[in-house]
Amino acid sequence: MSRIGKLPITVPAGVEVNIGSDQITVKGKLGTLTTKYNPVVKIEKQGDIISLTRTSDDKNTRALHGLYRALLANMVTGVSQGFEKQLELVGVGYRANATGQVLDLSLGYSHNIVIELPKEIKVETINEKGKNPIIKLSSFDKQLLGMVCAKIRSFRKPEPYNGKGIRFVGEIIRRKAGKTASKGKK
Repeated sequence: MSRIGKLPITVPAGVEVNIGSDQITVKGKLGTLTTKYNPVVKIEKQGDIISLTRTSDDKNTRALHGLYRALLANMVTGVSQGFEKQLELVGVGYRANATGQVLDLSLGYSHNIVIELPKEIKVETINEKGKNPIIKLSSFDKQLLGMVCAKIRSFRKPEPYNGKGIRFVGEIIRRKAGKTASKGKK
């Protein structure tokens, strides 16, 4: 049995879980999330515990067992507590400004990059003198939050030579040595 899939999910107070024939809806104080699932994995709710079991033991069903358990656990955590990610802009002149749901990034290109964020995501920028600008993104939908972070990061991926780019706070970038001039050539 899947080590992830067999773990039960505890539903905290204030979170409502509705299980349909092929769809799960999780409702909490922060929002509502809905996802479809394959009926080869049975989802049962007993009190405040949700357990998942699989109908067969083939490879695809085993994979779906762990997947749906992880997705359901993220949905329950998201609507009750929410998720937060922080991105750090490392580079001379890199700036970020947030106005409502619009994020304005200055990343060393000839123009600023303006992104309209989904309404489910809250954005905040921290610009302190002498420190790298930080973008704080928070949402109840972990999947959407990860996609938005990946999109923002794709504008300037961290590069290994100078260490410049957009990275997660606390992320360690492996640095490479640059080119060196050869001494023995004439």
